[in-house]
Amino acid sequence: MKELTISWTVLTLIFISVTISAIAQVTLKQGMSSPAVQQGLTGGWLEIVNAVSSNWYVWLGLMFYALGAAVLWLGVLAKVDVSIAYPFVGLGFILTALFGVFLLGEAFSVLFDLSALAWWY
Repeated sequence: MKELTISWTVLTLIFISVTISAIAQVTLKQGMSSPAVQQGLTGGWLEIVNAVSSNWYVWLGLMFYALGAAVLWLGVLAKVDVSIAYPFVGLGFILTALFGVFLLGEAFSVLFDLSALAWWY
């Protein structure tokens, strides 16, 4: 059986990647919740594309997502087995929910508590 080891450098890269991906989700939510985008979503496809593509939070969120979920995560996968790295993605679900609560003022619920516990146990 292969020994499961991970360096501090790779572990740090994993945490940075997961954190940036969580920040991306909150940033995308901020953009998609803006009044201009919400108004655009009531129109046709051209109005939707215009409203979404002209929102800088959406663009910033996409850039964060590309950095965290693509570039950095590819670096992780180049260093460790996916069976070691992928469980850390679950941390991103928890971070994203916590960021939603503390940065966006979203509600914290018992359902969140149970889903977070179920994910990690």
